[in-house]
Amino acid sequence: MDVVKAVETYITKLVSTPSAMKVLLLDTHTTPIVSLASTQSTLLSHQVYLTDRIDNKKRDRMPHMKCVCFLQPSEDSLEALSVELKEPKYGEYYLYFSGILSKAAIERLADVDEFEVVREVQEYFADYAPLLPCLFSLNHTPTSEKPLYGSSPNAWDPAALERSVQGIVAVLLSLKKKPVIRYEKTSGMAKKLASEVQHRIQAEPTLFDFRLTQVAPLLLILDRRNDPVTPLLSQWTYQAMVHELLGIHNGRVNLSTVPDIRPELSEITLTTSTDPFFQAHYLATFGDLGTSLRNYVQSYQSRSLAQSPSSINSIIDMKRFVEEYPEFRKLGGNVSKHVALVGELSRLVERDRLLDVGEVEQGLATSSGSDFKNVQAVVNNPVVPAWNKLRVVILYALRYQKTQTSNIAALINLLLSNGVSREEARLVYVFLNIAGSDQRQDDLFSTESLLAKGRSALKGLKGVENVYTQHTPHLSQTLENIFKGRLKDTTHPYLDGTGTNLGLQRPQDIIIFMIGGTTYEEARAVALLNQEAGSSLTGTRLLLGGTCVHNSSRCVIRPDMMSTRPITLGSYVEMIRAAAEKFSASVYEPPPESATTAPSLKLNLGGVNVSLGGPAGTGVYRTSSDNVGVQAEGIKDGVRNLIGRVKQGVDKIGLQ
Repeated sequence: MDVVKAVETYITKLVSTPSAMKVLLLDTHTTPIVSLASTQSTLLSHQVYLTDRIDNKKRDRMPHMKCVCFLQPSEDSLEALSVELKEPKYGEYYLYFSGILSKAAIERLADVDEFEVVREVQEYFADYAPLLPCLFSLNHTPTSEKPLYGSSPNAWDPAALERSVQGIVAVLLSLKKKPVIRYEKTSGMAKKLASEVQHRIQAEPTLFDFRLTQVAPLLLILDRRNDPVTPLLSQWTYQAMVHELLGIHNGRVNLSTVPDIRPELSEITLTTSTDPFFQAHYLATFGDLGTSLRNYVQSYQSRSLAQSPSSINSIIDMKRFVEEYPEFRKLGGNVSKHVALVGELSRLVERDRLLDVGEVEQGLATSSGSDFKNVQAVVNNPVVPAWNKLRVVILYALRYQKTQTSNIAALINLLLSNGVSREEARLVYVFLNIAGSDQRQDDLFSTESLLAKGRSALKGLKGVENVYTQHTPHLSQTLENIFKGRLKDTTHPYLDGTGTNLGLQRPQDIIIFMIGGTTYEEARAVALLNQEAGSSLTGTRLLLGGTCVHNSSRCVIRPDMMSTRPITLGSYVEMIRAAAEKFSASVYEPPPESATTAPSLKLNLGGVNVSLGGPAGTGVYRTSSDNVGVQAEGIKDGVRNLIGRVKQGVDKIGLQ
């Protein structure tokens, strides 16, 4: 289930015909899809000498050229195509659509084709952005203008629902899958989407006439509201960090604001299919990345010596130089790109004190917990950006919603006195009302049953040598339950009983779709599970997708606002903020909470207190605060040293 390969196959097919010089016309939707799945050199090899937009009215008339159109069957694109066919600029037209084309649309195109220039009309189901072999996005980042939610957190915006149905159907058709569907029971949006996808499958029996498998593929529809924590965390693996701090948009990263950046590096391409170093290390932690980059630079330096003029002493050496120089120059560009990228990540981590913030975040998101004083320290730190302060307080509120109501109120007041506006501070209550414990189906922090608490506490004692990557997304637990046949029908029912008695059968193919957007941390978990499955004959293949891919801390200023207050665009919090404007005003009010009366149960495990409930909250705490302070500082110093070494390497290369 490789979506990159599936879309590449479609693009190759549509540019292969006719075998002549041709123009490729795209629309706003298909342009990023083609850019992710193909390269300029690939298009040129199929005689595509010009790529343009269908809505560009300034194109020259070239009747000697053939034209291939790859468009979304939307009203805007159909209208632009109709205008094109009424006054054709090219000799022949080959029309390909990324989704199912209605009979009415076909008749409409036939009516406007008065010059009979259309030679072919086909549907190629590449209606999604293939970001990784195991990750796709519908590129619908919710905003006030293009919302995801309707009038409540359980209602769809009609246009967003239709876009999601089209995207999922395209994924299924491109991979030739006819799945059974499961969804999160407490999510009205998940059930609605599941019903609409099933209806679309039943309405197109010919398209979905695939060879039956012993166990049907599974489409699992989840709701982002059930795990609001994952998209709020700072990230510490390569691809996730780049998206978190700089933003990856359809495989491109804008570095134009980086201090002293070279012009040729102001915008770079970052995809696993075209970049061998990124392919090898996109899942690597930041510490491991520093070592790998150093080795990469050293490899380039050794090859640089071999390409120096002093090493060319014969005709054979000249021939070798001419043959290897293009590849050597490409390697040099790639080294410069990753050195600049890692150098900027290091600078941002240091500037925003992300090591300190990340340690507190991980404590709040995992069983280890985080002390109220640690959160206070982050909020009071004048160097930490206001956005990161807000993010930490939202995490604290989500974790301790039922047990620390007075502390949450105190932290909100602290935000107000430390550079966070009242409008932004009230997002803490918005999160509790939209994605708080009463709205979540599952227990994110293992605070309900005594068994779950004990399991979480013991799990938190392992692997604490890396403070910054303790958290595992809730999706991992859901997938583990599927693998072991433990995902209950009561929490994730099959749609209309279509999967009766299938719960004990392990599906070979699972497609997960996250309403409200997924994250690169979840994509990393899926990629690692696929790698494990690849080494076994009975492994399950996983594919993750979402309405978009979120990050948590990319702050920009809205160009249409006079205010200089930073507003996050394209992030999870921005989605929630925009959605709340359409909800009832009560979403901004404190949720009605009752104080906990649960007794405090403490187990002493050799210098570690496991606190289960009570005013301190559930978590793992050292009996000696001095020891844990020494341990945490030692870990932070180690990471800082790694980052320091990377920066030294960056500076050294910059001088050469």
